[in-house]
Amino acid sequence: MKKQITHSLDYIGVSSASLCLIHCLLFPLVTFIPIGITHNHYVDLIFALIGLFAVVKILKTNTELYIKLILSISMSVIIGCVLITIFFHYHSLLLYFGGVGMIVGHLLNFKNHKH
Repeated sequence: MKKQITHSLDYIGVSSASLCLIHCLLFPLVTFIPIGITHNHYVDLIFALIGLFAVVKILKTNTELYIKLILSISMSVIIGCVLITIFFHYHSLLLYFGGVGMIVGHLLNFKNHKH
């Protein structure tokens, strides 16, 4: 049962991080098209909170330490970048590294529990 919950958390984490990364990569391109779409920073915050939920739950399991470190550092980078964006309106490129780190961390965790 616990293994199934961890797999679900990894699916949630990978999906959220992938959608967030796609959103962050494609949104700047959409703003050049004059269709009236503006960037809402709270969408970024929602992605970060979904990812944070999955990471906190995984940190409470008996996952390998290096996976916990990858997920923790990546989540810290993402939340820091989102807060900087909300308060200072500055888009840091570190957000992309955090997103890739989240995807890698969840995939490693999924692979680790598969064995």
